[in-house]
Amino acid sequence: MHHRFQQLQEFVSSLEDDFKKFYEKGVMSAGTRLRKKMQELRKLAQEIRVEIQQIKQEKKSAKKEEKEEKAEE
Repeated sequence: MHHRFQQLQEFVSSLEDDFKKFYEKGVMSAGTRLRKKMQELRKLAQEIRVEIQQIKQEKKSAKKEEKEEKAEE
């Protein structure tokens, strides 16, 4: 968990300079870099979403198996 959160924080922090350059100074190339990085952020977010869903499903399956084992006893 901590690894993914840290990865996300570091990625968002890496955007700060280009945000300032584009929004405060009007540097168009910084805007292009931001668009590219925002697409990468979208991909990272999707990876995290899939990972979360997999973990939820694994835990749900484990609980179901545990209940079935107790019911058989």
